[in-house]
Amino acid sequence: MMKRVLTASSRLAPLVRAGLIAGVILAGAAYPIAAAAGLGVKKTAELVEGIPSVLNATPPAQTTYVYAADGRTLITAFYEEHRKYIPISEMSTTIQHAIVAAEDSRFYEHNGVDAKGIARAFVANHQGGEVQQGASTITMQYVRMALRDSAKTPLEVQQATEQTSARKLREMRLAVELEKQVSKQQVMERYLNSAYFGHRAYGVFAAAEVFFSKAPKDLTVVEAATLAGLVKAPSEFDPAGKDKRAATARRNYVIDRMADLRYLTPAAATSAKAEPIRLRLTTPANDCVSVSKVRNNWGFFCDYFKSWWTEQKQFGSSPQEREDRLRRGGYRIVTSLDPKVQIAAQKHVFAKEPTRSRWAHGLVVVKPGTGHIKAMTVNRVYSLSQKGNGPHSDPNKRAKLKGNYPNTVNPLLGGSDMPGYQAGSTFKMFTMLAALDAGMPMSTSFYAPQRYVSQYLAGPGEPGSCGGRWCPVNASGSMTGRHAMWSGFGKSVNTYFVQLEQKVGADKAVMMAERLGLRWRTEIDRLQASPAKRKGWGAFTLGVSDVTPIEMASAYATVAADGRYCEPLPVQTITRPDGSAEPVEPRCKQAISTAVARAAADAARCVTGYGAARGKCGDWSTAPGVYGIVKRPVAGKTGTTDNTRAAWFVGFTPDLTAASFMADPDNPRNAVGDWQSLKPINSVSETLRDALRGQPVSHFTPPPASILK
Repeated sequence: MMKRVLTASSRLAPLVRAGLIAGVILAGAAYPIAAAAGLGVKKTAELVEGIPSVLNATPPAQTTYVYAADGRTLITAFYEEHRKYIPISEMSTTIQHAIVAAEDSRFYEHNGVDAKGIARAFVANHQGGEVQQGASTITMQYVRMALRDSAKTPLEVQQATEQTSARKLREMRLAVELEKQVSKQQVMERYLNSAYFGHRAYGVFAAAEVFFSKAPKDLTVVEAATLAGLVKAPSEFDPAGKDKRAATARRNYVIDRMADLRYLTPAAATSAKAEPIRLRLTTPANDCVSVSKVRNNWGFFCDYFKSWWTEQKQFGSSPQEREDRLRRGGYRIVTSLDPKVQIAAQKHVFAKEPTRSRWAHGLVVVKPGTGHIKAMTVNRVYSLSQKGNGPHSDPNKRAKLKGNYPNTVNPLLGGSDMPGYQAGSTFKMFTMLAALDAGMPMSTSFYAPQRYVSQYLAGPGEPGSCGGRWCPVNASGSMTGRHAMWSGFGKSVNTYFVQLEQKVGADKAVMMAERLGLRWRTEIDRLQASPAKRKGWGAFTLGVSDVTPIEMASAYATVAADGRYCEPLPVQTITRPDGSAEPVEPRCKQAISTAVARAAADAARCVTGYGAARGKCGDWSTAPGVYGIVKRPVAGKTGTTDNTRAAWFVGFTPDLTAASFMADPDNPRNAVGDWQSLKPINSVSETLRDALRGQPVSHFTPPPASILK
């Protein structure tokens, strides 16, 4: 019969193209069928010149897991192919036996290519007149998967998977060569970490999790046989479908083969086949929208982390390449998010303002001296769904758009390109720092009238104009009088700070804000902050620029850290699949001198009721109850914008800095109202109190005498 086949080229060709009778590739073996197909020894050798390094590597696509700062609490995962590479020691022998029974019963006998299997497949296919059986061993299947998964171009994918005798020959030769270099156990480990089981589960770790919510080492005979049966055709034998008959039949076939190979006794096989397939389906988290419902609000931090990742050049040459690496890199990422601090922040923010409110109330906590983001929360549900959202608060958009509450994925706390909100008098910090940095002492005093006509021209949209000059007023007549930095800051005296800004230069205040991490995101802010315009940006000191809570928390953390500014950082460690560390160190610089920072902190103590160490705060302040809540040294600054369109408070201790705001993100011109200003103050105070409970009390270091007068 063989002679007849070799001379019947019309019947040989389709079988050769199917790659089922390419020849038995063993050491010293001849392959006449390959020659008959026009593939000589020289051509075959060229196909496998050298063993590709990918055959000795772990799968290129693995799931990245993202944890909270405790290293235990999973926030989410990122993947295209859900896979986690595990050693064979973490796989039960049951799943190994089941795979052998299902895919390659002579796996432990052949050297990568099963000559008997090829002959058997050839006979079966020839007798049937079509391709009915394959002859791929587990090793050959692994070779194919490795070449496919490592392909970088569509052509390489095609070459790895095309149904040609050339591809089959290459697989066979590579399989033989691979088994000369690695053990059967190593081949089995790589195979079980690469095989596709359906439901986006690649590898046995993902398959055990998705179908049975357990680890591979805990799989029972029935479960292992069910998974092993999927490899041949995951969709056809899917046990999660409505009709389980095909999956059950395939599972029973695997169990019978396990018994034939003496992995099971006949009695055990009969018992296993009598059991129904019992699934415990799990859909692993993928991306920020999959953050657990229990921790849904953590999605906003996750979103910031993802935005941060795509900006880091160490992970690729473009944002798309960096995101691809996040989804395929198999990293273990421990973030900076502290569950204790996050839970405290979320509790107090949600207590002040419900999710269905059009007003966004958010809070960010940063660790001074590191930039580590300890909490990010806002009174919103992190969700793509707009179902059930309230009406848009901008009348011009209401007819076409729903409001972004309670559901949204907008980066309301920072990250991406969202401009943020005007932060009001919290910007006075930048003017005070610029003045101190320029050598002006804390005792610098001015008489502050109720209204002050400044040297600056009134700009578009800026409050107050007196004959074309910008002339701001104080919030209260009780502020009128002579002030130094302590009382001017503690009482938030507008007309004091305008004069201080005039003396040091508005451009110096703008550049100080830039030194402390602020970036200009709107066209008008970029114009006003430009070298040509910033000298005349008088209203800057009253916070007319848009800013995000993460920026303000980081800027004020610089003061808490004795002048050391650190870029906001959402991660602590990044570990590669091989256990090595991806470098991720805080990016810090000495933005202002220690003396300047300590002087500013001393003035900021006046705001909270804690009191300054070196100067007189006056008889009242804008947030005197903060110290009574926090019950440890604390400083900060309140901020309200024109017509109270936004309300802010930034508070800090030597250990933590928190920035909180209230505004309408959908319509920033919509005033939140003066009565709302206490909410950010109390949210920050209560969060700092709870986050620091049980920790040693840290004290501010008073400024040196040289900067006082």
